[in-house]
Amino acid sequence: MTDKAHIHQTHHEIITRLKRAGGHLRGIIEMIEAGRPCVDIAQQLHAVEKAIDEAKKTLIRDHLDHCLEGVARPLPRQHRRSIDEFKEITRYL
Repeated sequence: MTDKAHIHQTHHEIITRLKRAGGHLRGIIEMIEAGRPCVDIAQQLHAVEKAIDEAKKTLIRDHLDHCLEGVARPLPRQHRRSIDEFKEITRYL
């Protein structure tokens, strides 16, 4: 069962990235089976890693912006400072 409260605007973008990465993975398997050069395979694996990494970052930032923000919004400004700093540091994930 799906909890609709956890569907955010960026989820469509994340799904698109992951589906694209899945297609790339299938292509990489075919490259290996065809005996393609390792450098070509490594390049494609790197692209898949980046796509998955970006999907993960988008998901985490989206969660912080929507879920955590909803909880933190009522707090006084001085108590929100740590949360705001945490959100800022996620840029370096």
